[in-house]
Amino acid sequence: MNIVDSSGWLEYFSDGPHATIFGEVLCDIDSLIVPTISLYEVFKVVLRERGEESALQVIVVMQQGNVVDLTADNALLAAKLSLEHEIPMADSIIYAAAKLYEATLWTQDEDFEGLTGVKFFAKK
Repeated sequence: MNIVDSSGWLEYFSDGPHATIFGEVLCDIDSLIVPTISLYEVFKVVLRERGEESALQVIVVMQQGNVVDLTADNALLAAKLSLEHEIPMADSIIYAAAKLYEATLWTQDEDFEGLTGVKFFAKK
């Protein structure tokens, strides 16, 4: 199972330097988990930068993966992980989902660098 955090989705949609890496993971729809917080983050950025039509198109693509809601178990684990690793709320929710679903987390976000189960790619 795989989770691509918001930075990876945005890299893919903007055809950035790591778009191919994230694209390979995103094409494996059956193994793709999409936390709802990622929908929020990506929609917000695309809405701000490209407008509502583009933002809605992006969400349609993201929803092809297995969208998972924030559950009580995920929220509590996220709080623990946030304190343990000193990462922000949204990042801790995404990281907790990766832990709960035994998924690899793919990211460019420096908050995740060095964490177990994370494939980190530094922004160029």
